[in-house]
Amino acid sequence: MSTSLYERLGGTEGITKIVSDLVDIHLENPRISTRFENIDQNALKHAAATFFITGSGGPNVYEGKDMLAAHKGMNIDSGEFMAVLDDALKALEKNGVGQREQEEVLYILYSMRSDVMYV
Repeated sequence: MSTSLYERLGGTEGITKIVSDLVDIHLENPRISTRFENIDQNALKHAAATFFITGSGGPNVYEGKDMLAAHKGMNIDSGEFMAVLDDALKALEKNGVGQREQEEVLYILYSMRSDVMYV
């Protein structure tokens, strides 16, 4: 039996660390940092971590909005979307995530493109 992406990313602890680093990287990225100026960073980190824990095969702990509802009215453009993916790769690399898992995470994130952009 193969292990889930959740397990291969280090479970709840590993994913929480990756997401925390990702949000911190977003805050330093001039392309998208203004999107996070008036956001409760701890709440964002918690919501993103629980979303990813649930979506990667972990326990069903996410109770927030779906991607379409969470990004409605933000008018995110393709450059911003790609900046998020680039930041995600940096966070994964920072946490020593393997190539296969990096590809899976990026694939999952890219698959949400239509729910995030221009809504």
